[in-house]
Amino acid sequence: MAHSIDELGTPVAQQQFDPHWQAATDRYNAPGAVYRRTGRSGLDMPAISLGLWHNFGDERSIERQRAILRTAFDLGITQFDLANNYGVPYGSAEANFGRHMDHDFRPYRDEMIITTKAGYDMWEGPIGAGGSGRKYMLSSLDQSLKRMRIDYVDIFYSHRFDETTPLEETIGALDQAVRSGKALYAGISSYNPQQTRRAVELAREVHLPLIVNQPRYSMLDRTVEDGLIETCGDLGLGMAVFSPLAQGLLTSKYLGEDRIPAGSRAADQRYLDAGSLTDERITHLRALNDIAQERGQSLAQMALAWLLRDARITTVLVGASSPEQLRDSVGALNALDFSDEELARIDTHSRAAAI
Repeated sequence: MAHSIDELGTPVAQQQFDPHWQAATDRYNAPGAVYRRTGRSGLDMPAISLGLWHNFGDERSIERQRAILRTAFDLGITQFDLANNYGVPYGSAEANFGRHMDHDFRPYRDEMIITTKAGYDMWEGPIGAGGSGRKYMLSSLDQSLKRMRIDYVDIFYSHRFDETTPLEETIGALDQAVRSGKALYAGISSYNPQQTRRAVELAREVHLPLIVNQPRYSMLDRTVEDGLIETCGDLGLGMAVFSPLAQGLLTSKYLGEDRIPAGSRAADQRYLDAGSLTDERITHLRALNDIAQERGQSLAQMALAWLLRDARITTVLVGASSPEQLRDSVGALNALDFSDEELARIDTHSRAAAI
């Protein structure tokens, strides 16, 4: 069985599972157990999926990670989204996820959608510098499988469009990953409408199950509305959107008097520039928060519901620094309908606060 030896040399198949934890027996009646078909494929994704971009590297407590993952699965969340370079240092999110697979989740592997990506710099030398060439993509996938201690991923993504590599080669690498049994499906991430259309054309020529595009999308970043949503809908691709809370701007974190709280991404200048927290933007974010409160939601819940109101959005990828934060996100599924008046108000303030 491939990739079945842990760092101590113990065969995974011989390891004992943690006898003190079992997944909730009612997990498919839990609040997060809402599923959508991925485009025209046969794969059902949870409407809210857990992304491991943040909070699963070596700088985070293993016990906190375990609590978040257990909570996600018990809530009905079955998709766990990773990439080769997630975590601090690179690769640590996958390595830690592999530990959690052995500790808790291996008995449930057939219920889980585990994804990874390759595209950015990862190891020394010109090949490891990233891109979408066959050597880099397939070597990266082998490394990811070893770190996660699994035989295959459910979706292997080209993490970014690489203008220096023929798209035919990238699609060929994804096709080889699927034909080898190391991935069940293929995906693309951050491809624009024209790149997406060409990728699907090439995939169909070789009968590659390219089923999903993963773009950035939130109330404050609506680039995908310039044709990508329609393109994916026309082509039968699902959409798994990341950064749905705009790196925390669409939460209550920055709305108080202490505008940049300690430990936040803005305070640490991690993925969010503190200079973006202008008085004008905060005013519009507070107005959006008022709308959310009128709806009986947190701002984060409304932001997720606003995305999921469109049936072409298969899933939103949320991060979580605690089980409580994840439960709050799942609460978005309780109210996905919006009135025309609410949508108009949201449109006004979200466009004014756009990043």
